[in-house]
Amino acid sequence: MSKVPITVKGAEMLRAELTRLKQDARPKVIAAIAEARAHGDLKENAEYHAAREQQGFIEGRIKDIDGKLSHAQIIDVKTMNPNGKVVFGATVDVYEEEEDSEHTFQIVGEDEADYKQGLISVSSPVARALIGKEEGDVAVVETPKGPRHMDILEVRYE
Repeated sequence: MSKVPITVKGAEMLRAELTRLKQDARPKVIAAIAEARAHGDLKENAEYHAAREQQGFIEGRIKDIDGKLSHAQIIDVKTMNPNGKVVFGATVDVYEEEEDSEHTFQIVGEDEADYKQGLISVSSPVARALIGKEEGDVAVVETPKGPRHMDILEVRYE
């Protein structure tokens, strides 16, 4: 499997979640299963079945995060020399002509994307239009409603 780009912050967030799941959530659910098991008949024990379901969710998430981290290519934009160009990890301030509004986007990996927080996936149409551009350039994003023109106001590497 190929490497998947992720920012340093995104990798740290995944590692923190993994640590929390392994050191906090997993022991709690194991204790809950043991307590429910002590109550007797497991066939009709709702607490036991709920705890087992929660354990399955936790173990699945742990496996998912381990897989993501093992295939991650952690990219620190601060160590790169992009010469003012929009690259993976860059934060970009744009002025969108059609909406007469300014937006700030950071281009991140697919698992980190959260549009409401201004984190857009590297594979999104907006990110693809912005990558390689510089301050002062206009990026054109093709949408179902027609093209959107974004003037690049500033590119930061935070």
